[in-house]
Amino acid sequence: MKFLIFGGSVFLSKAIAKEALAHGHQVSCLSRGDSGPSPRGTHHIVADRDEETDPRAGTWTGLASHDWDAVIDVARTPSWVDTALAALADRVRHWTFVSSISVYADLSTPGGTPEDTPTLEPADGDLDDSADPTSYGRNKVACERAVQRAMDGRCLIARPGLIAGPGDPSGRYTYWPERLSRGGKVLVPRPPGAQTQLIDVRDLAQWLVRMSEEGGTGVYDTVAPATTFEELLARTAEGVRRATVPGRDRPPPTRLVWTEPDALLREDVRPWAGPRSLPLWLPDEEYAGMRDRDVTSTLAAGLSPRPLADTAQDTLEWVAMGHGARKSGLTWDEERDVLASLSESDSSPVT
Repeated sequence: MKFLIFGGSVFLSKAIAKEALAHGHQVSCLSRGDSGPSPRGTHHIVADRDEETDPRAGTWTGLASHDWDAVIDVARTPSWVDTALAALADRVRHWTFVSSISVYADLSTPGGTPEDTPTLEPADGDLDDSADPTSYGRNKVACERAVQRAMDGRCLIARPGLIAGPGDPSGRYTYWPERLSRGGKVLVPRPPGAQTQLIDVRDLAQWLVRMSEEGGTGVYDTVAPATTFEELLARTAEGVRRATVPGRDRPPPTRLVWTEPDALLREDVRPWAGPRSLPLWLPDEEYAGMRDRDVTSTLAAGLSPRPLADTAQDTLEWVAMGHGARKSGLTWDEERDVLASLSESDSSPVT
């Protein structure tokens, strides 16, 4: 099959390109090239979608001179998607758009599905997604609608939540295997039973390529089944113990310091991601449904999540080889300062 992947040099799109190559497909990747080349064995088409806005000119003319079995796009800009569809919809058998669970207007209810969770209103034009927390989701909704209009009956919409694994540029899940590998007192958010969800980038890429091969259609939330935060840490610790990390083969014993959300917020510890955060922590019940989507239909469609311990091991070894830097989470000094000001009455050893 002939695959056209928009991106191909970073994280998910790169994993998709590698997976398609591994299946023996002919793979072309279109990107600016600013983040590096696409995987060896692909055909890298250098183009800037901000500049190539005429679907009947430039790079689009060349792309439209071919028939494509599958397109996979991870864009977040509606005009980019509109241009690509105008240029190529008639030349493509199957189109996959990778969206986000950020498209949902209400994520307060656990167990939601694409069928029963309303989406935000689509963006009218390209919104600056740094200006409004809903702009990213509205842009993605507009992209989804454009693909569904142009490729009716020939498209797949995938809505991942948190994507983890080697190559993650955000460092959100990466924080936990790296932190546990250093041992000592580890600040963690209560309650231990809070639900959380993620998907290994390689499992998502594998599923997307297979669905493209089979011409799979529909809308799916693409994450692994929810697990508790306590279980996430336990499985992550298991992977950390298996990992080969120079200089960390004899860390001090690990003790989890379970801390109430109010106490963390008073210490200016931030949720979810970014500097001075405890990544993956979402204390606001407004996001209870973001931590716990019902993925029964996705699993039935063949998504096969690997054990989280495997993701933890591979992620830690990737970081240890110098391939990535953590961009989310408390620094070690920040964590030590927070721990020093908190009561340790709620701490409990790792078992």
